Amino acid sequence: MPRDKATDQLNDYKKSNPEPPQLTSGVGHPLADKTNSLTVGPRGPILLQDLQLLDEMAHFDRERIPERVVHAKGAGAFGYFEVTHDITEYTKAKIFSEVGKRTPMAVRFSTVGGESGSADTARDPRGFAMKFYTEDGNWDLVGNNTPIFFIRDPILFPSFIHTQKRNPATHLKDPDMFWDFISLRPETIHQVSFLFSDRGTPNGYRHMNGYGSHTFKLVNDKGQPCYCKFHCKTDQGIKNFLANEADALASTDPDYAIRDLYNAIADNQFPSWSMYIQVMTFQEAEKWHFNPFDLTKVWPHGEFPLIPVGRFTLDHNPKNYFAEVEQIAFSPANLVPGIEASPDKMLQGRLFSYNDTHRHRLGPNYMQIPVNCPFRARMANYQRDGPMTINDNQAGAPNYFPNSFSGPMDSAKHHESSFQVTADVARYSSATEDNFSQCSDFFNKVLNEDERQRLMENIAGHLVNAQDFLQDRAINNFTQVDRAYGDGIRQKINRLKKARQSSHLLRPAVISAAAASSKPKL
Repeated sequence: MPRDKATDQLNDYKKSNPEPPQLTSGVGHPLADKTNSLTVGPRGPILLQDLQLLDEMAHFDRERIPERVVHAKGAGAFGYFEVTHDITEYTKAKIFSEVGKRTPMAVRFSTVGGESGSADTARDPRGFAMKFYTEDGNWDLVGNNTPIFFIRDPILFPSFIHTQKRNPATHLKDPDMFWDFISLRPETIHQVSFLFSDRGTPNGYRHMNGYGSHTFKLVNDKGQPCYCKFHCKTDQGIKNFLANEADALASTDPDYAIRDLYNAIADNQFPSWSMYIQVMTFQEAEKWHFNPFDLTKVWPHGEFPLIPVGRFTLDHNPKNYFAEVEQIAFSPANLVPGIEASPDKMLQGRLFSYNDTHRHRLGPNYMQIPVNCPFRARMANYQRDGPMTINDNQAGAPNYFPNSFSGPMDSAKHHESSFQVTADVARYSSATEDNFSQCSDFFNKVLNEDERQRLMENIAGHLVNAQDFLQDRAINNFTQVDRAYGDGIRQKINRLKKARQSSHLLRPAVISAAAASSKPKL
């Protein structure tokens, strides 16, 4: 039976490395016996001086790093981005400086809510994180496979993620937690509709789009800014699993997406995505009828058409998953000259949280890990020391600023663009903003009738497990999107309840019949 590339990886390694190297300890000492501890006689105790055993166990005890709080399970690959269209009128970012220019990059795809052992086909948004190794340092575009998100204020993010995780008492996924939060925050309804549509179970990572999701600011070489959104469209075409197909794969091949990506690249079927931007002027943003920095909304393509930029291709797999995928660290704060942050509240919150979690998971010098190192730029700053300092620690260069001894100097040409802010500082509620109109467009104009029916069936199949008052509140929100949406979910829930009730009523008779048939004859 033929074996795929992922299954045959060890055989391929052996073919490339026919002669095994000398086995050594962690510090390079050659070892003579890897299978037996140093003991007093064949049955005696192990000696403390068995340095080989201590070296092995001490490292093993520390092999795992903390799992990512979100996006714990994923797959990664490497390739390059190539500029196909000139957008220098919008940005001075060197990655876009000329048509035909190539920049090395890494991508990590992931599920969001599940643990590292969860199924790749679970109904969940998919992370789509891109790292471009530019000559001005690393630029990270960290988004999802949907252009929107559940919430628009980062202060709600920890609570939202808690509802996607496990009940702290039962350690089980809890439909009451999920639907309580969702129904109390109507801004979630747009993304929830994406999640429970066919798009919530993409066919692997190659057949889905990626989005920067947030609004960013582009600045050209004249200092002129504009706002922008990034889109990456799969060149393989969109493919999704139906709910029953995704559920079946969860049990038969829970690592389907990782395997699919690895094998495609190993078989030289290199996946690619075409990048586009949408552009909005500051003047348009001031007058636009909804908040252009609201992450729960899209910018209509009719008003802000897609502008082609380039294409990226993934053409090689990681050599080692832990070193290059588990330790890769993305952050929306990794911005290069020509690309800046906008007032997008969710982006503002992520600018802090991502680097903070990397320092917790990987240590303060996580940027020195090779896969995170900005290897195309010369790193020079005044940060020193700390655990896992693995480079020359900037040798004898001054570690204070300002100084008179040739320490690195700042340059005014890299100033961020200025902008005016005039408003009272307060905690402004966004809960009553328009939460339903764009979801109505998605339901009525994007989905066809079969897709609408599957969306309502998927929601009903999950919502039926929540308490009745949560069902009522959630259905009320869906009804505000479209009456047919709410009514359809209600009807499907009622049918599920009747089916369950019938099954429950039949069960005692079935049990009794089985029990009667098994009674011993007197």
